[in-house]
This record gives sequence, structure tokens and C-alpha cells, in this order.
Amino acid sequence: QVQLVESGGGLVQPGGSLRLSCAASGSIFGINAMGWYRQAPGKQRELVARIFNSGSTNHADSVKGRFTISRNNAKNTVYLQMNSLKPEDTAVYYCYAGALVPTMTNYWGQGTQVTVSS
Repeated sequence: QVQLVESGGGLVQPGGSLRLSCAASGSIFGINAMGWYRQAPGKQRELVARIFNSGSTNHADSVKGRFTISRNNAKNTVYLQMNSLKPEDTAVYYCYAGALVPTMTNYWGQGTQVTVSS
């Protein structure tokens, strides 16, 4: 089993920054990628960013140049540095870990609220 604990959400003014953290524990040998989805009220959950075991990353077009995903392998932790935040970034952010073995499975963190408002 995989457990994900995320932190770092909060209230920030437009143009400000936040750093989300997600620590993985448990049976993590099968994890191929980790990242974040976000969901705003009335909208579908969307992929924000992910990082693969190879080190390759994907970022949604809406956050490119502002958000950066990274990892600390020794701590089994991934980070999302969020700069130049906009009100439209307001959402609940969910950390996820994707595994391919023993079966294709996504594991989810508890979610953390990010609110960007003056």
C-alpha cells in the first residue's frame, strides 16, 4: 500500500507564491510518476504537473513558466513550486502517485486548498 501526505496549501495574494509538498511512504517500489491534479468548483479534475522516475516532467500549458515540479528521492517527496499565482489557480490540489505494478493504480493524497485572492 502507498500513502501520500501533502501540505503547503493556503491563502495567497495574486502574484504570490506557495510550495506544495507530497511525501510518499509504504510500498513505493512500483511508482512510476508523481504529481498533482487540481479541481475547482464545477470543473473537472485536471492534471497540473507530473514527474517521472526518469526525471522527465510535464506541466499543463496554463501553468508553464509559473509552476515547477521537482523531487527529492532521498525523502521520497515531490514538490510543486507555484509562482506568480493567479485567481484562476484557486482549487483543491491533490497529490497523486501512479503505479504500473502490480497493477495500474493511482494513489491519492488528501487534498490541500489553494486560494488566490486579494
